[in-house]
Amino acid sequence: MDGLLIDSEPFWRAAEVKVFNHFDVPFTEEMCRETVGMRIDEVVVHWSVTYPHIQEKVKVIADAIQDELIFLVKKSGQALPGVIPTLEMLKKNERRCALASSSSMRIINEVVKALNIIDYFEVIHSAEFEKYGKPHPDVFLSTAKMMQTTADRCVVYEDSKNGLLAGLAANMKVVLIPEFPFEDTDWFAQAHKKLNSLADFDLMEVEQL
Repeated sequence: MDGLLIDSEPFWRAAEVKVFNHFDVPFTEEMCRETVGMRIDEVVVHWSVTYPHIQEKVKVIADAIQDELIFLVKKSGQALPGVIPTLEMLKKNERRCALASSSSMRIINEVVKALNIIDYFEVIHSAEFEKYGKPHPDVFLSTAKMMQTTADRCVVYEDSKNGLLAGLAANMKVVLIPEFPFEDTDWFAQAHKKLNSLADFDLMEVEQL
């Protein structure tokens, strides 16, 4: 969802920088990129190793970041290029569609409401209900189970390295649509297909993977 359906990665970076700095962690936007795709509680735990003074405040910090993120989504959230046409194409061709995100259901609900896209998804599932978030495959495997289908019949659309690794670990095909598609990044090559944006989506090409 984040960075794929909605241009929320800048919101996440702004929210994390603001909140972490409030709790005396010298946080930068560059540091955010290390944990893109991870659950926010796991992001805070990750940085608490380097900044142990926040170890007792993981939930407080994670909740504050989510509050700020939701504020920004409500204020400025917009669908990324190609999102609505792609969802319409999938619906028209009777392709089943699910939303599996590292974000909490609280955030997911706000995003699908802001973009008015809830009716496109048969299943909506959050990694907050899993023992581990991405790069573990649990959120994708559980979503496939909820849809009563198998991993080999699923295609994952992802924007992040952690999401890509989760999709591969689930033994699903992965279409990567990275936030910065023209970077020279080695891990891009692990995807089964890479698009610059969902505006380049082609159903026939995807089904030939």
